[in-house]
Amino acid sequence: MQKQDDERFPDYFGRSVRALSDYLGIGLQIAVSFALFVLLGYWVDQQLGTLPLFLLLGVLLGMAGMGLVLWKVLREANRRDRRPR
Repeated sequence: MQKQDDERFPDYFGRSVRALSDYLGIGLQIAVSFALFVLLGYWVDQQLGTLPLFLLLGVLLGMAGMGLVLWKVLREANRRDRRPR
C-alpha cells in the first residue's frame, strides 16, 4: 500500500509546482508593470520638475496595466474552463 502512495507523489508534486509557477508568473507581471510605470513617472517628474504630476499618472497607468494583466489571465482561465473535457 505504501508503494502506491509513493508512486503518485511525483504527479501531485508536478501539478502543484506548475500551478505555483503560473501564480508566481502572474504576480511578477503585475509587480513589474506597476513598478515600471511608477518609476517612469517619477523619473519624468525629476527631469521636468513637476513632482507629483507624472508620478500620479504613472500610478494610474500602472494600475491600468495590472488590470489588463488580470483581465488576460481571467479570460484565459474562462476559456480553459469552457473547453469540453
